Amino acid sequence: MANPALASYANMFSLHEQVVMVTGGYGHLGKAVVLGLAAHGAKVMVLGRNEDSFAEAFPELENLHFQRCDVANTESVKEAYAQVRAQLGLPAVLVNNAFYSRGNQPDALTDDEFAFGLDGSLGSAYRCIREVLPYLRERGAGKIINVASMYGVVAPDFAAYEATPQFTNPPHYGAAKAGVIQLTKYFASYLGPQNIQVNCVTPGAFPSPGVQQHPEFMQQLEQRIPLGRIGQPQDLAGAFVFLASSASDFVTGHNLVVDGGWTIR
Repeated sequence: MANPALASYANMFSLHEQVVMVTGGYGHLGKAVVLGLAAHGAKVMVLGRNEDSFAEAFPELENLHFQRCDVANTESVKEAYAQVRAQLGLPAVLVNNAFYSRGNQPDALTDDEFAFGLDGSLGSAYRCIREVLPYLRERGAGKIINVASMYGVVAPDFAAYEATPQFTNPPHYGAAKAGVIQLTKYFASYLGPQNIQVNCVTPGAFPSPGVQQHPEFMQQLEQRIPLGRIGQPQDLAGAFVFLASSASDFVTGHNLVVDGGWTIR
């Protein structure tokens, strides 16, 4: 670079040769996160249960890899991380994006559905954090990025769901995502002295293509967002690039909300 004063700033968002693991990285939002990280040079390992879905999402792209992993199962997580280490080297970043849930009716969830939903967002995130720590400690540094939800910050506006109750966010989902935000703060404090940063991204309204086929519901969402539109997957990618890169080296315990302003009201 011609100007030496700019040299230290030129590559602050570069992820060149950094090994980044993303759980559930081939879904509606996960795909954009993976593409954003790869575009900045990361060697991304997508951890998931369905290799066909991975291949469909990312046809013939370099620097993208797949490793089978079930985040509901500790042994599967351990084996997946070991395979990543063997194939690509020590991971630098873990993105906890995968989740699973069951049940939707707020006042009719069974005990099993409620417990399953809590584990699907919160238990799985803890499991993945716990098992990655030996690798990050061996590396001497690392970054963990958890994914929460605006419904871990605010309660649903049930007026928006009157015509489409099937899209109601159930209580175990919001409770688990609120737990993810607190889990982030806890481990940021615990791991800070070890040069491991833990942050969280909280997406707002990013409805899937199927949900977008319901114009009345979409109108309700857009009316509640100060920017006047729903989020598009690429709107989310930059937050993960920032938190994965050296640009965020003095950021930890932070919950980065990407919601078009929904939660400010």
